[in-house]
Order: sequence, then structure tokens, then C-alpha cells
Amino acid sequence: MVGNVPVGGGAPISVQSMTNTETTDIKSTISQINQLVKAGADLIRISTPDIESVEAFGLIKNQVDIPLIADIHFDFKLALEVLKQGADCLRINPGNIGKKDKVKMVVSAAKDHGVPIRIGVNAGSLEKKLQKKYGEPNSDALVESAMGHVNILQSLNFNDFKLSIKASDVFLTVESYRKIATLIDQPLHLGITEAGAFRSGTVKSSIGLGILLYEGIGDTIRISLASDPVDEIKVGFDLLKSLKLRSRGINFIACPSCSRMNFDVIGTMNELEKRFEDFEENLDVAVIGCYVNGPGESKHADIGVTGASPKNLIYINGKPDHKIGSDSLVDHLESLIREKIHTDRIKEEALIIKQS
Repeated sequence: MVGNVPVGGGAPISVQSMTNTETTDIKSTISQINQLVKAGADLIRISTPDIESVEAFGLIKNQVDIPLIADIHFDFKLALEVLKQGADCLRINPGNIGKKDKVKMVVSAAKDHGVPIRIGVNAGSLEKKLQKKYGEPNSDALVESAMGHVNILQSLNFNDFKLSIKASDVFLTVESYRKIATLIDQPLHLGITEAGAFRSGTVKSSIGLGILLYEGIGDTIRISLASDPVDEIKVGFDLLKSLKLRSRGINFIACPSCSRMNFDVIGTMNELEKRFEDFEENLDVAVIGCYVNGPGESKHADIGVTGASPKNLIYINGKPDHKIGSDSLVDHLESLIREKIHTDRIKEEALIIKQS
């Protein structure tokens, strides 16, 4: 448990991100946290590199509801203090905290506060002895590093941890996670570290994490992008949605468009996505420009439109319902989607009342 969020076992795969504001800028950090919560974040990590940021962490923690993970490196005293400030999880590497007595103090404090630890191994910060042994980062080196940290915790009878074993290379990351998944039972935090900018990072993360998640490996994910942290949450949910692992927001099925289209598919989609960007409801909406694939896709959607001339055909719950011109199509689809969401909410509330 990270705060009130379960990680691992049969729990839904959680989506997390990390703030990139100055932690000591409390107002900006809280504002970004609220944006991430609105986007659907389950967990948020905050860097706490010094005592000032640790103290700010405590003030931030008191003003938000989402579980917060404290990112700690090297200084065990910061780990001890941030636990007092209410951290829901520690992200540390036991091997770089210091001698075993210091690690023991951190583990003892984590036990006392009922707080789990996330071990984070990155190819870019591999221990010098392993760099010398293997020559360059490879999966065996990463796994050896990870197991070294795991052994430290387990020698202290501490098993309430999760682990990440990341690289910026997709194949190295996949191979490393596959190996570590056979060695430990604890939850795995997935990510392609330093994946890149929004477009390239999304592609790399989708390939690497998609492979692992499809194989049943992974319990929580972070899409590491050189972009707005909110993008990480949105891409994360889109990834899980495509694998049918979680549903959050409207699932738009849209054709790429061609000369057969009878309305502006791209413009329609851009506008609909913008209008429903922050909706949580799970709904399938098909937006297809012509009759080649339109009827087939619309029959499997909650709401669908098939492009036709002079008017487009609207499907409701998989059945042809009525026709509409292209000029008012976006507004009409928005109205239908909102009406469907409202109706579903009423039904759900009625069911809850009946069950209670």
C-alpha cells in the first residue's frame, strides 16, 4: 500500500508521475499536483534533495489528498526526516544511503511508519564496481545491482518494497525486467527512463512497457517524458486503455481519413478530444469518415458516426438511429456523449441506492 493505493497483486496498475517544480516553491508544486490529480494520477513523486525541500514536502502533504512518494538519494537523514513529514513511500537505493547501520535506521523508521520503499535501479547510475565488471550497462549488471539492494532490505527482514530497473534503451529495459520478475515476488514499477521528448518518449515507452504489460509484468508505471508531467499521466492511461488493463476517459475510434471521407474527421476528432479531455467516464465513440469501415466500427460503439452524403449516419448503442449534417456534427456528437454520460451516471447512482 502506498497511502491508500494498492500496488501489486490483483490491484489495478497505478499510473504515476513526478513533479518538476522546485519543491520549496510550495504553491507551484501544489498547483502541479492538482493538475496531475485532475488528469487521473494515482501516485505522485516529489524530489527532496535537501532539508528545505523535505520541510516543504510536509507542508505540501498537508494540503493534498493523493499519496506522495519522497525521492531520496545519498543522505539517510533526509529519509528519516521525510518519513516524519508524512511520506507515503520512500524512493531510495539502499546501496547509496551509506553503511548498513544507516540503512538499518531508515528501514526501522519505515517499519515504524508503515511506509514501503521503492528501490530504483537505473542504467545511467550503475555502481562503479559493476561498470568495471561488465564494461557497460547490460541486463545482468542491472539485475545484479537490483538484487544487491534487495538483499540489503531482506537481510533486515524488510520485504515491503517495490522495484524499478530502468534504462533508456527499450530492449535493455525489457530484458532486465523479464529477468528480475523471475527472482522476486514484490511489485515492479515500470518505466523507460529518460525516454525523450513527448513524441519519441511516448513511442519508446509504449513499445517497452507494452511488451512487459502484455506479458503480465508490471504493477505501476511512469511514462518518463521531457514534457509536461500531465502528459505522462495521459499517455500512461492511454497505454493501459489500449491493452484493456484500465479504462479512464472516452475511447475514441477514428479513421486516419482519406479522400473517401464525407466530413472533416481530423478536425472533428481534435475538437472532441479537447472538449472531453478531463472526463473519466468509460465510453466507446467511433468517428469514421465513410461507409467502408463506418458501420462495422459504429455497431461496436456506444456512439458512432459514419460519414455519408448528404448526411452522416449516427449510431446509438450499436444501432442506426438518425442522420445529421456535417456543419453541426461536432456539437451534436458532444451533446450525445454528454447525454449518454449523464444517463449512465443516473443508472449507476440508482443501482448503488438499490444495493444499499
